[in-house]
Amino acid sequence: MGYTSRNNRRPFEAASKASHHHIINDPEVQAVMEHIYKPPQNDGLSIDDLIEDFNPPENNPVEAIIAIDGGYTEVTLDKGFPSRTMHFSQFGALLFKSEDLEEINTAAFIDPEDMARLKNIHRLKLALPTRNVRFQDESTLQGTVLKSIFEFFSKNKLEEKHSLIDTLAWFIFRRYKQGNRNESEKRWNLATNPLSDEGDQVTLLEQNMNRDFTFSCPETGGKIYLTDIFRFQEILNEETGAAGILGYLVNTIEHLIIIHIIRQLLNLQPEKLRKVLFIKDGSTGFFGQTAFLHDPMNDLVNWLLDKYNILLVGLEKSGAFVDHAHEIQNKLQPGQALILTDDYIYRYILPGGGDPNRPYASTSNYGHKVIFKTRKGQMHVISLPVRELKKSPTAFDLPNLQVLLSNVENLHCDMYDSALFPVALVNKLVSLSAHPSQRILQKFANQNAK
Repeated sequence: MGYTSRNNRRPFEAASKASHHHIINDPEVQAVMEHIYKPPQNDGLSIDDLIEDFNPPENNPVEAIIAIDGGYTEVTLDKGFPSRTMHFSQFGALLFKSEDLEEINTAAFIDPEDMARLKNIHRLKLALPTRNVRFQDESTLQGTVLKSIFEFFSKNKLEEKHSLIDTLAWFIFRRYKQGNRNESEKRWNLATNPLSDEGDQVTLLEQNMNRDFTFSCPETGGKIYLTDIFRFQEILNEETGAAGILGYLVNTIEHLIIIHIIRQLLNLQPEKLRKVLFIKDGSTGFFGQTAFLHDPMNDLVNWLLDKYNILLVGLEKSGAFVDHAHEIQNKLQPGQALILTDDYIYRYILPGGGDPNRPYASTSNYGHKVIFKTRKGQMHVISLPVRELKKSPTAFDLPNLQVLLSNVENLHCDMYDSALFPVALVNKLVSLSAHPSQRILQKFANQNAK
């Protein structure tokens, strides 16, 4: 990497424009390239056995749509110390009624007042120190980050009675089952104790949880936060910082917002759950250090399917599956859905061979992926929660498939490729742009940080 010039007193060290031939002519590099395997493109692709025709139901049960999205941006606290950073995040849960959207779709012009009806949004904000900064009452960056996350969950309620941290306990200890829980569901095995010098595991018993959702560390007597179950302490580093956890953290918070809203509906109007469609930006899964949360999520999905036939879909906007969907769009007829099996995924999309004994992404996902071409020709990659992951899923393994496809088609938005209107709108309302949002937040941080 080249040198930079801090005060413009010395020239910037540009990269060499002639060094590439050393790489191209190197025998070892050439040998590596000869071993590279890329999944074949769509030549000779056979998908007939995996296609499900779209048959929209006569009666759409969905009366309301709730879309969840989040975004974040990095801010440098000191111009002379560019590695001193914070990240600001914003999350939104947008609610609108299906009838409002139908009225706007049939209108010749969109009135600002009509749009205002759709912008019934709850925003949550998180300021997270990520490198070379800490709280005044914490001695390390790790302690600062873990405390920031815990306080965010403890203080945010989405204008409801309970906080997100209360919902997290309700979720992981399966409190929704009430008297039907077994003993294993009343404890959580934390693989890495953040207060242990050796990083030993610790079992968190629900009965030992304090009223502030903390546990006493058996080694130090200090506080273990309930949010430490995310295990970010395993990848936090005092020198490289905490920026690497942001993607996993955002995905986890988006999921917890969905779970929080589901919980409130269960408390107030449980039958309304049958008429609400939840749309999450991204796949239906937990990743990185948080991947183990897919187990309690799968339990919750099964319970909700049994009780209320929950409607939930994840919308993927980028990545290998989206790239592949656009590559094969000429192979699908309008109104067809391609249900992806393990064999198909590893043959045409991902270079891995897969586990012969376990379905694709069984340690992180709780849903299967479907490529859907609407009757108007738009391509979507969606993830649908299932009762159990299978290596070769069929339409019978995907609950509410036709209902979900129907709503995806109805909610299509032409603003962007593969966009759904609720997700595009909530993204507009919570995303933080590089300019001017980032610069304004930078000035705000510099003025307020001590």
